[in-house]
Amino acid sequence: MTVTLAIVGRPNVGKSTLFNRLVGRKIALVDDTPGVTRDRREAEGHIADLTFRVLDTAGYEDVRDGSLEDRMRQQTELAIQEADIILFMIDARAGVTPLDQRFAQVLRKAGKGVHLVGNKAESKAAEAGLVEAFKLGFGEPIALSAEHGLGLSELYSIVSAAIDRAAEKKAEDEARSGAVDDLDILPEVDVDITPDMLEGEGEDATLRWNPRRYLNVAIVGRPNAGKSTLVNRMVGEDRVLVGPEAGITRDSILVPWEWEGRTINLVDTAGIRRRSRVQEKLEKLAVGDSLRSIQYAEVVVLLLDATIPFEKQDLALADLVEREGRAMVIALNKWDLIEDKNKALAELREACERLLPQIRGVPLVTLSGLTGRNIDKLMDAIFAIERSWNAHVSTSRLNRWLAGMLEGHPPPAISGRRLKMRYMTQAKTRPPSFIVFASRPDAVPASYQRYLVNGLREAFDMPGTPIRLWIRGGKNPYANKK
Repeated sequence: MTVTLAIVGRPNVGKSTLFNRLVGRKIALVDDTPGVTRDRREAEGHIADLTFRVLDTAGYEDVRDGSLEDRMRQQTELAIQEADIILFMIDARAGVTPLDQRFAQVLRKAGKGVHLVGNKAESKAAEAGLVEAFKLGFGEPIALSAEHGLGLSELYSIVSAAIDRAAEKKAEDEARSGAVDDLDILPEVDVDITPDMLEGEGEDATLRWNPRRYLNVAIVGRPNAGKSTLVNRMVGEDRVLVGPEAGITRDSILVPWEWEGRTINLVDTAGIRRRSRVQEKLEKLAVGDSLRSIQYAEVVVLLLDATIPFEKQDLALADLVEREGRAMVIALNKWDLIEDKNKALAELREACERLLPQIRGVPLVTLSGLTGRNIDKLMDAIFAIERSWNAHVSTSRLNRWLAGMLEGHPPPAISGRRLKMRYMTQAKTRPPSFIVFASRPDAVPASYQRYLVNGLREAFDMPGTPIRLWIRGGKNPYANKK
């Protein structure tokens, strides 16, 4: 059984540090500045042999004026409703504050099992705060140090007991309803995979691409392009914070979502500004987290503001995604604000081809994250570019194609000697990567390599996909002879 554990408390008590400790990776941003975390983040946590779902939340502030802090409070309260176990964290060195006391009242009304945690308890300075914590009404606090991993044995007991209770409840529910887990009555079946079961043509069929496998999709762009609004519209709930303020999102938030029976791991990222404009330490951390999300993703949706598209930073991000070898879809958000849509779309397609020749044919989708318009077209484009990103071409087809390209436009002669290209093969997919064996690899001009790459895109239906092409030389049997 899987249970959900939420870590809650006022700002700067160490919630994200404990979250990272339980997850086993530093995926939540941590800094001494209060209020670093804004959205609720979830991941799989582990303590010894236990596995559970853990939620990191924004620092609780008792604000109800529609401000950003108010929306952060609402996200925390949603996490409380969702959780099976609530860890109410205080700073043991600072003792109990008035905000801790107000938050304790909120938790008592929630009617959930609350466990009080006194963090930063590794020193004697925390002893007085741990004694003072009794007045919050949640019993004896757990002395914990998220930074140093102290006190996890008591958390193990709490999570283990919650898992046992959940398993007992499930067994009782099944006994009352007479339900049987469908997996228990299904026979085991061995299936032989044959070429006709795979999509593709004969010898090019490949098991590398699985349309039923989960897909990691990161949504990136400049601040205030509408990334969080789009994610909320896609999943159908206010999963991440949104608002008129630019730069609300700091952590990259992974949101599992299902589309047409397939799990999509959506990653909402912080807006990325030009490096020269990024001054504050927190923004540097947030931008670094966004750039790591690009490396994690399989498909990257570059979200542009349709009213001010293809700014210098947009082009820099597109180039970064291509250099990282990720599949990409360009989405033009706020399309509902454009008046002459046909004219604007024609101009944007021309600009895209002119400004981003390295990913010629990249999908361009217009949409509105606010109204949900064209989200289905965005998903179609994501699945299409994913298929191209996983494309595999047989060696025989590649060499027939190479022969035609050499005949149509032979390699140039360098220093009076004609370059010879003898053989071609695909080295890997994700992105499609090819090797050409030539007589003098260092002498092949970049323009001729672009000619071959563009030809690969057109011949094997890989528009907008980053393609890697390496020129290699064959072994010279006389190289070491005197």
